[in-house]
Amino acid sequence: MNKIIVGLSGGVDSSTAAAILHHQGYQVEGLTLWLMKGKGQCCSDGMVDAAHICEQLGIPHHIVDTRELFQTNIVDYLVAGYSAGITPLPCSQCNKTVKFGPMLAYGREKLGIDKIATGHYAKIDYDSASDRYLLKRAVDRNKDQSYFLYDLTQDLLAGSVFPLGEMVKSETRRIATEYGLKTSDKPESQDLCLVEASGSMREFLDKYITPHQGDIVDQEGKVLGKHDGVHHYTIGQRKGLGVSAPHPLYVIDLDPVMNRVVVGDRHSAAKMECTVKLVNWVSIAAPSTTIRAKVQVRYRSLPVVADIIPLGINEEKSEEGFRVKLMFEEAVFGITPGQAAVWYEGDILLGGGIINNE
Repeated sequence: MNKIIVGLSGGVDSSTAAAILHHQGYQVEGLTLWLMKGKGQCCSDGMVDAAHICEQLGIPHHIVDTRELFQTNIVDYLVAGYSAGITPLPCSQCNKTVKFGPMLAYGREKLGIDKIATGHYAKIDYDSASDRYLLKRAVDRNKDQSYFLYDLTQDLLAGSVFPLGEMVKSETRRIATEYGLKTSDKPESQDLCLVEASGSMREFLDKYITPHQGDIVDQEGKVLGKHDGVHHYTIGQRKGLGVSAPHPLYVIDLDPVMNRVVVGDRHSAAKMECTVKLVNWVSIAAPSTTIRAKVQVRYRSLPVVADIIPLGINEEKSEEGFRVKLMFEEAVFGITPGQAAVWYEGDILLGGGIINNE
């Protein structure tokens, strides 16, 4: 019998993934990661619901304490980023270093199981010609989460299964109801688990970063108002600036050294190019020449055609890994250091990395 571990957060998606595999005849074992104390779908409430699902399906349930790993790789990572004036993307970092990697390692080393499944909306195919696993967009474009999975390695893709990749969300709910799952009508999480636990990102960050009032300035350095902490702002932000002007203003730069938030009009918040570090080539090997693809610079942003120019590894900054330069066909609004830039060819995710703050 095929054995598989299902990562259970306590939400309807992971619960339905487990139920589908169970009814398909897999020997399923549930695994929940204890990421942090407090509320949130991935934590205490989620663990209780995940345990109920395992009891309902009659499958084993494992809980692995990954709080220290989560603190180091996610909390400390976020705090360091916001302190440096960038807006980190924790989800892709969490998927690789806290979730998929540790789950697959736990399955292999502790349970003798070499396959894991999650409730992510994405697809994995294998291309025999290139001998590579391909990461693809889900059928449900509104729920597609491939963007957050760009950093998964070939080994992790080889050991992963996404049962919901061919489904739309309404079908997931229907199947959960059909199987009588406790989580079938559970509200969908709208925020990061950190935000759910803290109330808001502002409240979470203020636990770690002491707010210091500073100036909001225009591009010429003219003081337009005051801010209560650079870490409360992000590139492209319009709301909550608290300054008046004859035209809408957007955050175009964050200067933690001078403790300033720089604002400008929408045109000044758009760029034609950027560099990307820590690139992971997912469905293709690293190219040696320029390629053209559609690039997303945020999860909900529309893909824009760009030339992707390989820069390789800078020996003086080897910690930045493989780097590329993106040259966009049209100006892109709100390119934000710390966020991920991910590029696609059709439905296939070719690669991605972290937007640099150069």
